[in-house]
Amino acid sequence: MKKVRILIIGFGVIGSGVARAISEKREFISDKYGIDFEVVGIGERDGCIVCPEGIDAMEAYKLKQDGTLNKHPCWKDGVSSIDLIKGANADIVIEATPTNINSGEPGLSHMMAAFNTKKHVVTSNKGPLTIAFQKLKKTAEKNGVQFRFEAAVGGAMPVLNLVRETLQANEILSIEGILNGTCNYILTRMSTEGLPYEHVLSEAQELGIAEADPTYDVDGIDTACKLVILANAILGMNVSYKDADVTGITQISPGALKLASDDGYVIKLIGEIKDRNRPRVAPRLVPKDHPLAVGGTLNVISLRTDLAGEITVTGKGAGAIETSSSILSDLISIYKA
Repeated sequence: MKKVRILIIGFGVIGSGVARAISEKREFISDKYGIDFEVVGIGERDGCIVCPEGIDAMEAYKLKQDGTLNKHPCWKDGVSSIDLIKGANADIVIEATPTNINSGEPGLSHMMAAFNTKKHVVTSNKGPLTIAFQKLKKTAEKNGVQFRFEAAVGGAMPVLNLVRETLQANEILSIEGILNGTCNYILTRMSTEGLPYEHVLSEAQELGIAEADPTYDVDGIDTACKLVILANAILGMNVSYKDADVTGITQISPGALKLASDDGYVIKLIGEIKDRNRPRVAPRLVPKDHPLAVGGTLNVISLRTDLAGEITVTGKGAGAIETSSSILSDLISIYKA
């Protein structure tokens, strides 16, 4: 049995969801792959849980839901996540702090500290990857550790692993898709119900599909970040968020959606990279019978390849459980024989 000691940095919706998934799937993964994942540290803004003999991941998850994580017997006030990463006897860091596309922090520093102490990194955090992808990649390679980030792109959709493990012989010629479930939900509801943008946005916020401040989603920023990561990781480009052309969905009217529908189209927020030109995010007409014409909160990515032709993957692009699926997949990929 291969024991893998894990640090989870950032214990919000994603980080705590991963802890729950590790607890629930620990026996399954152990039986199937011979890997025993054990959480030995959890880093939060105001302190850390440090427990070399192992943390009950489900207990930590429940304490977080109750708002009493700092009541854990191994809680230490004021210990920074950087100190935890540098000092803990661990094999891998799951970095799940919130995305910051301006500086990439604190995630960028967390990842660099992990690499420089010979720890693998699995992350859902888009910010550092949109700002310093090449720096992170080279630092990981220099230290002989792996850098995995499937969860940063499409929630549960296996896009990066699909390219890495199944399409190795293919050149990826172009990438396009719907990469934000909030926008897709809003446009779907506006189109099917003829409702105005403001009404559907309010509904999405009430349902928890949209944030209280939806700017990051509806202005196309989230889609652009994911597209930049795909450009760098799959196409070998060296671009950042500032290189993308970005238009969101706030100016789309029910009238425009109806006109499109009458002509056999839907309007979707599409991210695309063609011929290695700069990433582009904008509303676009999509035929109703096209693979990209998915509804609700679904995401979809289509890869055009030289040998396999068009490969399209559809799935849930957000959510704690769905994102945990990708994070656990990356963990297993690093350690399975």
